[in-house]
Amino acid sequence: MNLVGLEGISHEYPNRVILDNLTIGIHAGDRIGVVGRNGDGKSTLLSIIGGILEPDSGRVTRRGGITSGFLTQDDEFHADDTVARIVVGDGPEHEWASSPVIRDVLAGLLGDVDVESRIGDLSGGQRRRTALAKLLVGDWDVLLLDEPTNHLDVAGVNWLAEHLRRRWPTGQGAMVVVTHDRWFLDAVSTDTWEVHDGVVDKFEGGYAAYVLQRVERQRQAASSEERRQNLLRKELAWLRRGAPARTSKPKFRIDAATALIADVPPPRDRVELAKMATQRLGKDVVDLIDAGYSIDGTEILKDIEWRIAPGERTGILGRNGAGKSTLLGLIDGSLDATTGRVKTGKTVKLRRLDQRLEGLDEFMNDRVTDVIAQFKTTYNAGGIELTPGQLLERLGFSSAHLTTPVKDLSGGQKRRLQILLILLDEPNVLLLDEPTNDLDTDMLAALEDVLDSWPGTLIVVSHDRYLLERVTDQQYAVIGHKLRHLPGGVDEYLRLDVRNPPPAPAPAKSAPVAAGLSGSERHALDKESKSLDRQIVNQRATVEAIHARFATHDQSDYQGLAALTTELATATDSLESLESRWLEVAEKLGE
Repeated sequence: MNLVGLEGISHEYPNRVILDNLTIGIHAGDRIGVVGRNGDGKSTLLSIIGGILEPDSGRVTRRGGITSGFLTQDDEFHADDTVARIVVGDGPEHEWASSPVIRDVLAGLLGDVDVESRIGDLSGGQRRRTALAKLLVGDWDVLLLDEPTNHLDVAGVNWLAEHLRRRWPTGQGAMVVVTHDRWFLDAVSTDTWEVHDGVVDKFEGGYAAYVLQRVERQRQAASSEERRQNLLRKELAWLRRGAPARTSKPKFRIDAATALIADVPPPRDRVELAKMATQRLGKDVVDLIDAGYSIDGTEILKDIEWRIAPGERTGILGRNGAGKSTLLGLIDGSLDATTGRVKTGKTVKLRRLDQRLEGLDEFMNDRVTDVIAQFKTTYNAGGIELTPGQLLERLGFSSAHLTTPVKDLSGGQKRRLQILLILLDEPNVLLLDEPTNDLDTDMLAALEDVLDSWPGTLIVVSHDRYLLERVTDQQYAVIGHKLRHLPGGVDEYLRLDVRNPPPAPAPAKSAPVAAGLSGSERHALDKESKSLDRQIVNQRATVEAIHARFATHDQSDYQGLAALTTELATATDSLESLESRWLEVAEKLGE
């Protein structure tokens, strides 16, 4: 029996039908993720389900007595309200503070916010998290969430996924979530709805299962959308080969999946990328040597030792305000290090995609076609010469968009144009600061496809775990003002940081150092820690290379396989020894 049922629902805006005679239901136990292109009606559908928007025609029915909570993309808080009053009401503190649910929500979402703060004094991200906290402390039969991961960092998204997974017993409650965060969709959804062209297509499973089923449907229907099909097949191949975070995969139909990806190449040819990047960049990219940055005596970053290599593809993690964008500023030269130094190679041509739309201001009154005509007439992507118009098409623009003034584009279209202008400038070092803002799942896949064939050095700051694991080969985190390598990727970051209070400030120089270490001892351990970081990276690459040799080795050559097995065991033992020593050093340093 439906908790909420939609029967014959239609809704349209001027010159566009959003939903057309839609009949669909939400049942107890449903955990539904909603995907689709920007503007195709995801938020409209959620608003109709939640009773905020009346459809033009059709009927919405709700089971008697059910309660529903709705997280919209806006809030209507009064500036003088406090966080505590908004989240838990006017009851005495000892009452709500004794609730484990409320304590968990406050710690998970608002650990960095004083609950007595005025809402008017908070940032946009803190207001958004306050609204989410207010919703989650309530007892609802149906939860409707519109972009709940906005303004959450990686650890916050992980906490929210865990909270939603354990919120109701199996078969009880229902959740419908609109989000572009594909990792989050996989973590919380058991069904996926795709909204497009006025209809809703239903798929079993989370995002990964949705990709497989969508490709299979396209194959069976002999879809004419060849470009999108090939793109999804490529993404499916990556999903099946196993991202670092996918230790348990959806139960795909193995035979069908194997047939679909049998002739699909790996997403990136690391050897080819490294060769191309070295040719374009030379040996020197950007070196940060004991670099630090302070503002008015407040330390933001310190002791950053990072020699960025040609062809390196690195993801940067960290809490909001940890200093990730500051780190990018040191790399691109927009900020001058207050300690240490930053050395940039002579052949480096660096561009940065920031969180604003800088670079488009001067073009707002120009048509898209006039803007791109100012750049080169061809662009090389993966060995294929494309015109800017063809590249625009790869990024989801239609021919009609070419004559549209930039100011009239949607937020997502402006973001894609900003990305394209950067690529047309042909940099060999690319810094991306939250590149997924305003992009839907299809456009994210298109961006990832372009980045796969881009040969330069790539540094990505993002809270989008799926993107980081998809386009980068290694991850670092800004923790306690320092840059720390993460051999274990995002999972290691979650173990290190997660929802614990930030580290205490470093002791003054005159104070005793941690664990009774002398200055020279601490310096030696710091030096060894950095050396171990580099050795672990190299040793992991060695282990991966041996695994790759296994895959291509003649399986009938038993002596050769035995030799490879011995070599792999030796390399693995060496890696484990390095990691054990790294943990010992970190413990001595009190990190």
